[in-house]
This record gives sequence, structure tokens and C-alpha cells, in this order.
Amino acid sequence: MKVAVFETEQWEHEACLRLQPDHAVTCTHERLTGDTVVKYADAEIVSPFVYSRLDAGVLAQLPRLKLVATRSTGHDHIDLGYCRAHGVTVCNVPDYGDHTVAEHAFALLLAVSRHLVEAVDRTRRGNFSQSGLRGFDLHGRTLGVIGTGRIGRRVVGIAKGFGMDVVAFDIESNEKTAHRMGFRYAPLDDILTAADVVTLHVPATPQTIGLLSDREFGLMKPGAVLINTARGNVVDVAALVRALAGGRLAAAGLDVLPEEPAIREEAEIFRAEAVPVAYDLRALVANHVLLRFPNVIVTPHNAYNTDGAIQRIIETTLGNIEAFVRGEPRNVVA
Repeated sequence: MKVAVFETEQWEHEACLRLQPDHAVTCTHERLTGDTVVKYADAEIVSPFVYSRLDAGVLAQLPRLKLVATRSTGHDHIDLGYCRAHGVTVCNVPDYGDHTVAEHAFALLLAVSRHLVEAVDRTRRGNFSQSGLRGFDLHGRTLGVIGTGRIGRRVVGIAKGFGMDVVAFDIESNEKTAHRMGFRYAPLDDILTAADVVTLHVPATPQTIGLLSDREFGLMKPGAVLINTARGNVVDVAALVRALAGGRLAAAGLDVLPEEPAIREEAEIFRAEAVPVAYDLRALVANHVLLRFPNVIVTPHNAYNTDGAIQRIIETTLGNIEAFVRGEPRNVVA
């Protein structure tokens, strides 16, 4: 089969060689988009990362496509409805870095709670003043965990190690797990009202997009902190700007933003004609405002990025491709 692997680094090219000579493999640093898809129109299997956009318009230009093997857990960058309607199987990587992402969530929280970025910046400039750097303890604080899947449960475990009280929300609560791990479930509004820190671990679905907006930020405890390592569009980013600017939130630690591809391309957001039609100008503007808040830490969708996790991603993806070719598809999401 003809396999095209997108958004790759050199080491991934070398890993993909194991698919040869049984398959014709092309690896590229490009994203799969409406602009690049024409070069790969004969592909039968494509493997994108999260910045490729496999909407119906792109997928329609891949008439021989049989499998999308995304190198991610999330699949909101793929039109699953189109794939189901046209007999295209979609596989993901469901378990590559639950502890990896959970650890990054706490890296963000610790950086925020102890003003680490500002402290390091000061000392590098020879300024050893502690003024304005007083932080807060995690011990004894209430952590609200939104989503108790693999990553969310890892977050709970780490939080208990810090001595935090954990309250969680999930559309499918697991009371047995809650009892074993020492946390409790509560309605979302109750969590927002009670939590000192809210951390998000839900996928991007029609039900979760904009999960936190003006109403929800209005419920949060004054001075609370938001951590998001899930998906950018789970948060109404303009509402987040308002909550921070108005002092409702003390700080935020974000590994994800809505419209990340546009940010990465350094789109000129102040000239509408320079912004691709698919992008949300309002979200882009809000993103750039957030990047300038001194009480906001933003990392570049880097929570997954450890040696172990990326090796697990490529190994699982290659295994998904090989299993599909054998007629035994696994990790199927559509």
C-alpha cells in the first residue's frame, strides 16, 4: 500500500522504514491540508499528527484512502463522519503518555504557583529580589479535575501525593475508582465553585467545546487557577481573557490554545485578509492577548513531548498500520 506520513522528524522517517519493502512509504514534514493534499492523492494510508486538518474537503481528494492512522489520542482534526460514510477506518494512539501529560499539568501548576518563570528571569538578570514572588502551597488546596480518563486519573494520583483534596467531574463517574484513589465526584458547577485549581482532561467533542466560558468562570472561586493540557477549544479563550483581566482568575497554565496551526504559522492576525478562512479571528486575537499576560504560562502543545512518549506514539502507529493491513484493525475510533 501507499503510505504517507505527515508532520515527521528525521528519526520518524527512519522508524517508518520498517514498513518497507511491503509498502511504499513517503514521510514529510508537511501537514496534510487542502494546500498539500494534491501531492498525496494516491495515498491509501495517511498518518497525520494533530496539526493536519482532515476535513471533508481534504479527505475527498484522497479517493484511494482506506486508513487514517493518527499519531495522537485526540481525533478532532479528522472528520469522522466523512470517514464512516466512505468506509475509511480511523485509528488512534489511546495510551502513550497519560503520566507524561499529567506530569506536565503539574509542571504548569508549579510554575504558576511559585512564579518560576519570573523568578528565573530575574536571577538571570542578576536581580535576586523576592518582591512579588510569594507563591502558594498546593498542600491542602482543592483540585478540580474535569475528566477522569487515563490522564485525569494520573493527575489525581499526583495531586494526592501533594496532599491536595481532589474533587472530579466526568459524564461517566466511576465510584469504585474514586473510593480507591481517595477523591469524590461532584457536579461541574460545584467543582468550579469549590476548587482552588481547575485542570482540564477532556477530549474536544461537540459537548466539550466551550465547556468553560463566561458563566463558568463567573462560578469559579476568586483567585483560582486554570490548567489546560487537553484541547484549546474546550475553553472560550475570549472569556478566559476577560476572567484574567477582571481578576476573577489569578493565573492560568496552558499547553493548548484554539487555532494553534495559525499561531504556529505566525499569521498576521490584524489583517483579516491574511488569516485563512478556516481560522477564528476572535480566537487568534485572544490567543495573542493571553501570550502577553504576566500571570499566564503558555507552552507549545508540549505536554506529550518526552523521549518515551514519542517512541510509544510511533510504535503504536506503525503497529496500527500493520494490524490494519493484516485485516485485524485495532485502536479503531471510526
